[in-house]
Amino acid sequence: MRELNRIVRLKTVLARTGLSRSTIYRKIAEGTFPAQIKISINGAGWHEVEIDRWIEDPVGWRPASPRRPDSASG
Repeated sequence: MRELNRIVRLKTVLARTGLSRSTIYRKIAEGTFPAQIKISINGAGWHEVEIDRWIEDPVGWRPASPRRPDSASG
């Protein structure tokens, strides 16, 4: 099954997580909640897959590591 990487807005994040707006922004600053991404001059949202990952394991959630080329070769 193909995953869609939808962008969700704050209202959806609030409803899905049960967190308050201030808690979400505090957790972003602490690095314990997915950071938002800019989607327009005045708008921001979150990758839905990251919100889903956080919901699955709020305590153990960590930002996904950027993929780097395999340094073990050569």
